Amino acid sequence: MKQNPTRPLMARWFEVIFDALYLLAAVCFGVIMLLRNTGIAGQLSGVMALVLAVGDAFHLVPRIITAVSGDRKRMNNLLGFGKMITSITMTLFYVLLWHIGLLFFAPESAHTWTILVYILALSRIALCFFRQNGWTSAVPSVRWAIYRNIPFLLLGAMTAILFGIYFHVSEPLRYMWLAITLSFLFYIPVVVWAQKNPKLGMLMIPKTCMYIWMLAMCLAL
Repeated sequence: MKQNPTRPLMARWFEVIFDALYLLAAVCFGVIMLLRNTGIAGQLSGVMALVLAVGDAFHLVPRIITAVSGDRKRMNNLLGFGKMITSITMTLFYVLLWHIGLLFFAPESAHTWTILVYILALSRIALCFFRQNGWTSAVPSVRWAIYRNIPFLLLGAMTAILFGIYFHVSEPLRYMWLAITLSFLFYIPVVVWAQKNPKLGMLMIPKTCMYIWMLAMCLAL
């Protein structure tokens, strides 16, 4: 078995356990919400949780295998492809979360803002398919990572603002705006600077915890 000498055994097994528990929790949240809720918001929340779990599994399962085996080269293509799939499903996650917000808050001019949400989501997804992203490259393009994350950041900002403006309307969703904001604050440094400082990748742990918090809030609906 080929081992990666740059990563301690404890760090690799922490990643395995953390990623596995995250995927299991997201799937459980999704299934519970789908089985328990008959309302549209509850069903959307369940679908949103499963979209998150399935999409992240494309990237995290290869990461788990890599952490166990220590052989990244063998899983490189799957890791890159999985990262692209995760980028797409994460976009769908926020589109669904936006619609959950609309169901509760019904703001004026919702139609106009929803059109912008879809334009940003489609732009993000389209940018993910450009080969210049270098998904399977040993050194992916930071420039294209920034390009594809600009519409994603704007999409997240719109969703956070929606939940922030109407935070008082729904007690279970009261801090959704904060979870969204923190998730992006943890995520942006990884996108921009992680290649130069790999330790910044650790910020993906609290970022992932924010998504579990979002699902937990939806579970309480």
